Amino acid sequence: MIFKLIELGIIGLIAYLIGSIPTGYLIVKAKTGEDIRKIGSGSTGATNVKRVLGKNYFFLVMFLDALKGALPVILAKIFATVGTSIGIAPIIAAIAVIIGHSKSIFLQFKGGKSVASGVGTILALNWIAGLIIAIVWGIITYSTKYVSVGSIIALSLSPFIMYFLHAPVAYIIYCSLGAIYIVYLHRENIKRLIQGCENKVR
Repeated sequence: MIFKLIELGIIGLIAYLIGSIPTGYLIVKAKTGEDIRKIGSGSTGATNVKRVLGKNYFFLVMFLDALKGALPVILAKIFATVGTSIGIAPIIAAIAVIIGHSKSIFLQFKGGKSVASGVGTILALNWIAGLIIAIVWGIITYSTKYVSVGSIIALSLSPFIMYFLHAPVAYIIYCSLGAIYIVYLHRENIKRLIQGCENKVR
C-alpha cells in the first residue's frame, strides 16, 4: 500500500512540475523582456499573450499549454502500475498539472486559467471528449467573441460529454471538479461579463 501511495505521489509531483512550466511567461519574456503578469489580466495564458504578441503566439501558447496538460496524463497511462484500471493515476496527473499551471511554483504560485491545459488533460483521457470540447470552445468563442464564455461553457459541459461517452467514473468526477475550478478561476471575467466590460477577441 505504501509503495502505491509513493508512486501516486511521484506522479502528482512530476505532473505538477510539468504544469508549472510557465509557457506564456517564458515566451513573452524572451520576445519582449516584459513580465506578462504585469500586463492586461495578469494571466500567463494564451489570451493575455495575444494582447502582447498577437494571434500567432496565442495559438502557439494554447498548443503548448494543451501539450503540457496532455503529456503527464499520457505518461501516467503508459507507465503507472497503480490505479490504471479505474483511472486514478491519470486523474492524479491531470489534477496536478492543472494546479501547476494555475499555481506555478516558478512564478510565486501564480499562472493562467488552465483552460488549454485542461483540454489537454481531457484529450489525453478521452480524445473524443477532448475533441468535442475543443470544437464547442471554438464555436462559442467565435460566435460570442469572448474567450471566457467559450472556456466556461465548454469545460462545464465536459462531465456530461464524458458521461455520454461512457467514460470511467473517475474521469467524470475529474471533469466535474475541473469545471468548478475553471469557473472559479474565471470569477473576475464573469464579473466583467455582467458589467459589460469584458474584452472581446478581435
